[in-house]
Amino acid sequence: MANTIEYNGYIGSIEYSPEDKCFFGKLEMIDDLVTFEATTAEELEINFHNAVDEYVETCKMLGRAPQKTYKGVFNVRIDPQLHKKIYQEALKAGLSLNAFIQKTLSKEVHGTT
Repeated sequence: MANTIEYNGYIGSIEYSPEDKCFFGKLEMIDDLVTFEATTAEELEINFHNAVDEYVETCKMLGRAPQKTYKGVFNVRIDPQLHKKIYQEALKAGLSLNAFIQKTLSKEVHGTT
């Protein structure tokens, strides 16, 4: 069981504080700090949804786009020899380096190509 919750493309972490007897969390994978808390699971889900909605509305009022999770672009530092080998395999497969890496990662994560 993952300790996360999802709503409108946002993911929130879920933790529990036995001392305070409450659940709490924050929106993950964005730079802004948005938190929520509750004493029941049902209330936590409602408060998470409200936190997301309020975050989006606040961004509108400030005239800036709300951050979304991941754009699909990232840099990876790897050994130069591995880089060369991956590029060779991409060429043999008739794929660009990006397409080969995406196919390989998809296969690893989803078990598909």
